[in-house]
Amino acid sequence: MDKKYELNIDVRILELLGPNLYTNIYYVLAELIANAYDADAHNVYIISNDDMIIVEDDGKGMSYSKGEITKYLKVAAISRTNESDSKTALDRLKMGRKGVGKLAALSVSEEVYVMTVSSGEKSGFVLSRHPQSESLQSIPDESIHFEKITGNGTAIVMLKPQYHLHKTPTAIKRNLLKIFPAISEDFKIHIIMGDKEDVIDSVDKEIGKELCACILLGDKSSTMQNTYKNEYSDVELFVKKPSKEFPIVLKNNDGNEKEYRLIIEGWIGAYKSTRGRKLESSDFPDNFISLYANDKMGEFNILPVVGANRLNESYVVGQLFIDLFELSELPDMALSNRQGYKSDDPRYIKVIEYVKDELLPNIIAKRVAYAKAKKDQSEKGKIDKQEEEERSFRQSVSEFRKNTSAQVAKRIVGKESLFSEEEVRSAVEDAINANANILGLKPHIDQQKKKLFISHTGRDKDIGDIVYNMLVFNNVPPEDIIYTSCDDEISRVPQGMNIYDYLRKFFVDSVSDKKMYVLFVTSDNTKTAWGAMVEIGASWITRVDHKIFNINSFRPEHPLNDEAMWNTILRDEDGRLSMTKLNCDDFCSKVEQVCDVVGYSHKTREENKEKLSSLIVVE
Repeated sequence: MDKKYELNIDVRILELLGPNLYTNIYYVLAELIANAYDADAHNVYIISNDDMIIVEDDGKGMSYSKGEITKYLKVAAISRTNESDSKTALDRLKMGRKGVGKLAALSVSEEVYVMTVSSGEKSGFVLSRHPQSESLQSIPDESIHFEKITGNGTAIVMLKPQYHLHKTPTAIKRNLLKIFPAISEDFKIHIIMGDKEDVIDSVDKEIGKELCACILLGDKSSTMQNTYKNEYSDVELFVKKPSKEFPIVLKNNDGNEKEYRLIIEGWIGAYKSTRGRKLESSDFPDNFISLYANDKMGEFNILPVVGANRLNESYVVGQLFIDLFELSELPDMALSNRQGYKSDDPRYIKVIEYVKDELLPNIIAKRVAYAKAKKDQSEKGKIDKQEEEERSFRQSVSEFRKNTSAQVAKRIVGKESLFSEEEVRSAVEDAINANANILGLKPHIDQQKKKLFISHTGRDKDIGDIVYNMLVFNNVPPEDIIYTSCDDEISRVPQGMNIYDYLRKFFVDSVSDKKMYVLFVTSDNTKTAWGAMVEIGASWITRVDHKIFNINSFRPEHPLNDEAMWNTILRDEDGRLSMTKLNCDDFCSKVEQVCDVVGYSHKTREENKEKLSSLIVVE
């Protein structure tokens, strides 16, 4: 049979659309894979080398004699208009619709070979960006062969590709899974690069292991439930919900209004960490929320549309499936290049609203809960370690005393005559030096201890905040400060611990002799606050150094050092804080003195006065 392959389109369209229709090699591959899926293929082979990229499938192929080739060459011919022609022979929902996907390969190559076999019938032709006429160059039957397929199927050969794939099958696999999740034992993608080969036969099982939180909608992505692991069982980080449904009234292709059900399935999750992830990339970043219809990607990332906080959203990833987007009896809402949807379509608007108002805030809240649980666990680990080191040090002290005394006794008993004072002292010193290595933990324990404690009542937080900010401004690390009302969690008492148990365990019962420096914020509220009075009494018993920052109408009393000059802050009836220039200077002086004692390099007086003036009115 003398076969003629004629494009049913002005050939100039190929020159215009060919190089510009797609901007990414993976979008092109997705179109070609979708064609294979619609052809009821079970295997797709992506074969890449230096001078060509081949996409080969074992689908039903296309018959010239049955008119299937002629239909294929009708560019922009709508492939489905109603539900009766929306499924394949294997009952798959068809992905193709616009009839332009066949041009996808021309975005990659100037010339594309199309070869197909259907029931033993071979057909082949050359698609070119610059055809001389509507009649395409045919490929002789003897030149039609496949790399992997032995029976029916189709091969798209992109010669001298202008886009190149990654160098490893693993990287290609990861990108393809992002844009084409319709993978199963019944539809596999084989990636071949020289002697390297990988097979995609299931959804990305690794991504579930990388998530700290996940919300699952419906049963579409139930595999995610099996791969996700919750690190903190007492925090609800994984939620399985029914698919989200909305009633929506739409006009069908006939112009008649009808109520439909917009069903959203899939998942949205948050990564444990963004370390090593591609936030910006020439192909696909790792943080995205993709929209799919009939298992084909319609829009890779709606995060720029629904998001507001780039920092939190850098952790977010998700795949949502909305088949109503591709219902054949409804108007086509996909853009011509299949890389997005019409933003004014009511279906799209409804999905965007749901993700923006409900789904995205929920997953970000779970990411925050995970971060808090992780931090709480870390703090508990630090406390447990500190407790263990305290126990170890006590044991070391006991061992030190035992060994030292034994050595001294042995030396004394071994002498027939009495020692002089100098000899005894020398013996003890020698023994101590010999066992000094046992005490190696003590400097570490001293270093771990908090150094400053801001004692206050809850009603005097405004002053406590000023003291805290001035300390941090003067290079005091927040982790060295205990301030129970602090907005920064790092300076609060570890989650789950009582403040007085914490202080007793590590600052009273501790083997360390390093004492905290206490900064007292005092006012008329102090005498009525049980906690503040306990802290004052404890500081007197343990004889810690302290400074007083007092609100004007109150007079500090013993056991506070009421003989020393305290700093005075004014608070009027409306709660407005202020201080005189003298007290501003005194405030800065006290902060600097504290830094000197504790061992921090503070700012200059002028710098401190300027900073303090930004925190409180100085008159």
